[in-house]
Amino acid sequence: MKINHAINDQQKRLARYAKALGHPVRIFVLQTLAKQSCCYSGDLTEILPIAKSTLSQHLKELKDAGLIQGEIEAPRIKYCINKENWKEAKHLFKSFLEI
Repeated sequence: MKINHAINDQQKRLARYAKALGHPVRIFVLQTLAKQSCCYSGDLTEILPIAKSTLSQHLKELKDAGLIQGEIEAPRIKYCINKENWKEAKHLFKSFLEI
């Protein structure tokens, strides 16, 4: 059996979310965003001891996975939790962990 036929879409989405959660900075960012309606990326660099370029890479990973979304409000980008995908991720992780 080829692996491509054994892997379904839910498993692929779960893996994408898990990969995005695979760094403590990204966990911190998600926890921070989840506690408020929105957060500017510039605000995060004030509370995280990392370079803006490093934070930008972490935000890109979270955005690519669909866990956050951003709106450009020049000169900043406002990041928020993508509630639909966040709900899906919670469901997928819960189902997986109950196996």
